[in-house]
Amino acid sequence: MSLHTHQPARYSSLLAAAVVLLVSALAASAADEVNVSKGGTLAGGPLALRGFDAVAYFTVGAPRLGSADLSTLHEGAVYRFSSSENQKAFEADPERYLPAYGGFCAYGISAGAKFDGDPEVFSIVDGRLFLNLSPKVQKKWQKDVGGHVTKADTNWKRIESVAIAKLK
Repeated sequence: MSLHTHQPARYSSLLAAAVVLLVSALAASAADEVNVSKGGTLAGGPLALRGFDAVAYFTVGAPRLGSADLSTLHEGAVYRFSSSENQKAFEADPERYLPAYGGFCAYGISAGAKFDGDPEVFSIVDGRLFLNLSPKVQKKWQKDVGGHVTKADTNWKRIESVAIAKLK
């Protein structure tokens, strides 16, 4: 009898947890505002920056893989860090470290499209982290960074909340 009385509570707790995870995942990916991996993480959301440490770009000038043990959920996406200091810095001021355009390819955004941003193909310009799809695309980006940033900033306002599938 004791087992029977606890099962409904256990099942309802599991169901509630599953619903929370599903809603979190759908909220993060519904409009494709942040470039994240598909699926969830133990921290409760899909993985941003393919697990690279957003702060390391600014502190060491290079991408560093973060640890699942040092994770922070921010606006439906999970960010990982290579040190507790970097995690604390991000949590204190996430806007300072977030990649521009949700981590999508900056050159693609300047053209009005959302392409994967490769965390290992990056640049920091005027204190902003920009990712590009590939080294070849990054060369195109670098030919007119200022012009591309202006176009991308304008386009991002229009397409940030538009699902990738709806962009043509």
